[in-house]
Amino acid sequence: MISARRPASAQDVARHYDELDRFYRGLWGEHLHHGLFESPRDDPQEAAARLVQRVADLARLGAGDHVCDVGCGYGATARQLVEERRVTVTALSLSGAQLAHARSVTAPDAPIRYLQRDWLENDLPDGTFDAALAVESLSHMRDKDRFFSEVHRTLRPGGRLVVCAWIAAEDAGALARRFLLEPICREGALPGMPTEGECRTFLARHGLALETVLDLSREVRPTWAVSGRRLLAALARDSDLRKAALDRGVRNRSFALSVFRIRLAYRVGAMRYLVFAARRPMA
Repeated sequence: MISARRPASAQDVARHYDELDRFYRGLWGEHLHHGLFESPRDDPQEAAARLVQRVADLARLGAGDHVCDVGCGYGATARQLVEERRVTVTALSLSGAQLAHARSVTAPDAPIRYLQRDWLENDLPDGTFDAALAVESLSHMRDKDRFFSEVHRTLRPGGRLVVCAWIAAEDAGALARRFLLEPICREGALPGMPTEGECRTFLARHGLALETVLDLSREVRPTWAVSGRRLLAALARDSDLRKAALDRGVRNRSFALSVFRIRLAYRVGAMRYLVFAARRPMA
C-alpha cells in the first residue's frame, strides 16, 4: 500500500472536493473519473460515458436493479445509469459541494437518492443492493478492508461489485514511490493506493468471488493529456485560478501538480488502472 506520510481522513477528502469544486467542474465537467479512450482524439466526456457503460456491462445491470454508487461525485454516473439501464440508485459522497450540484441538475422524479455519508459508516440495511459500483473511490477509503466488508454486507446474495481503482504497481521502485505515488496520495487526498495483490486479498477475505480483472491503463491514460492541456489553458485565462494556485490559504492547491505526476506515473508503469468485477455468492 502506498500512503502519504499523513494519510487523509474522511474530513480531508470532503474538504478537498469542497475546496476544489469550481476547479474540478471547470476542468473535468460532470464526470470526475477517467475516460475510456478508443483514440486520443475522442471527446473526453464521451470517453467518460464509455467507461460508465463498461462498468454497467461488467455489473450486468438491468431494469429494476437497485445500485449503490459509492463515491458518486456530481452524480453523472448515477444519472447515466438511470437513463440507459433504468435502475434505481443510492449515491453516496462525502462532499457537500458535490451533492449540492448533483441535486440541482437531477430531475425531481429521478429514482436517485443522494446521501452525504461515509461509506465506511453508511448505516444502510443488510442485503440492500443488486450491485455496488466504486468508480475511483477506493483510494479515498482510509480502511480498504472495511470498504469490502461493507460491500459484502450491503449486497444481496448474488449481488455484483465493480471497482475501478488507481493501483500502485507491485514493483514500483523507490524513486517512483517518493516522487510520484506518495505525492499523488498526498495531493489527491488519498489515504492509500493499493496494489492488485492487496485488492485480491481483500475480496477473498470478505467472501467476494472475483470474476475478472481488466487492465485499462492504456485506454484511460489520454485522460491526463487532456487534463494537462485544460489546466494550462485555464491558468492562462483565469486570474482567480492563478491566484488560488499560489494562495497558501488554499490547502489543496497542490493537486494541480498531480495532473502531471499521474500522467508520468502511468507512462513509467508505476501506476495502473484496474477494474475488478466480483459477486457475492448465493450461499
